[in-house]
Amino acid sequence: MLQVRTIAISPYGIDSHGELSGIYYDLANHLLSKAGLESEHLIFPYSRIIHELKIGKTDLTIMFKYKELVDYVDYIYPLPSLKNVVIGRKGTDFSSVKQLEKRSIAYLRGAKFSDDVDNNPEIIKQKVSDFRQGLLMLKKGRVDAIIGPMAPIISAAKLLGLNKGFFGRPLIVSERTPWLQISKKSHDKISAKQLEVIFRQMMIHGELKEIQQKYQ
Repeated sequence: MLQVRTIAISPYGIDSHGELSGIYYDLANHLLSKAGLESEHLIFPYSRIIHELKIGKTDLTIMFKYKELVDYVDYIYPLPSLKNVVIGRKGTDFSSVKQLEKRSIAYLRGAKFSDDVDNNPEIIKQKVSDFRQGLLMLKKGRVDAIIGPMAPIISAAKLLGLNKGFFGRPLIVSERTPWLQISKKSHDKISAKQLEVIFRQMMIHGELKEIQQKYQ
């Protein structure tokens, strides 16, 4: 049985007391159904999925490319790129990464959103388990900003009752592309070519956009 993992970040992967859903979760399930593949599909944090891809315990996922996985996965097909932002509270606007120096930002544990931010030791990174925790720290003034794709930040904010008026102006710090990817150890279980053909057709026919509308 194919082992599939989705990142535990709303709205991409949502685990609500054992009820699993999300944009990437649904998209992967549609792909598996069309390919006629049986699977065990779970929602895990970034760091656990990265570890499992390396050892071949996870066969398939959708997430950004990571340098530490270059020898362990094959990239099948890209999704539309996402802009990663740093955003603070209203009245706190950043116009450059340089302005983040000596500031603290909530940074999702196991994720990598910006080389410029990651490689600047003057920026204080407060590791958080999810965007909800990061936003609570921002609300309480324990961090100056939060980093990540805008969609999951806004999704978490809505759950906390924070509207767009809570935030300042976002600073775009990178643009990265999520990929459908499989472990190099999984080619005996799954046809990369078959997945590519099916997934490309799904993207052309707008299935991603249809799923995204469910989570708006």
